[in-house]
Amino acid sequence: MNVDGIENGIVLDHISAGKAMLVYKYLHLDRLSSQVALIQNCTSHKMGRKDIVKISEDLDLDLDVLGYIDPGITVNYIKNGQRVAKKSLQLPETLTNVLACKNPRCITSTEQELPQIFKIVDRSKALYRCAYCDTIVKKEELN
Repeated sequence: MNVDGIENGIVLDHISAGKAMLVYKYLHLDRLSSQVALIQNCTSHKMGRKDIVKISEDLDLDLDVLGYIDPGITVNYIKNGQRVAKKSLQLPETLTNVLACKNPRCITSTEQELPQIFKIVDRSKALYRCAYCDTIVKKEELN
């Protein structure tokens, strides 16, 4: 399969195989009027298999969400068919309105307008703690 390059926009590369749909969902790419290409299970020399997302529009991405979904993602900004910038991601220190606290006693359960804020507590296990009630959330709970 051959998917052409883009003239202007963003290419999200080195996404772990199978995670492109999470990227699509959490970046709300379904709301765009521009072209979006999801390429899943590409052959990769480094990773074996990977996913790629190409967006033919320059938009403001939530890099914290991307870093949480997969810290290995690289973000390539394309202008006139050439890469003009490249960013490598890592797990963010704070996540806001990405995760939801599952503790029924947490204030966010009753005060719906409060932002859902989580702080990282263990990078190696990707564990985050609710800023309000200290409930721990594991990365696997992202859906």
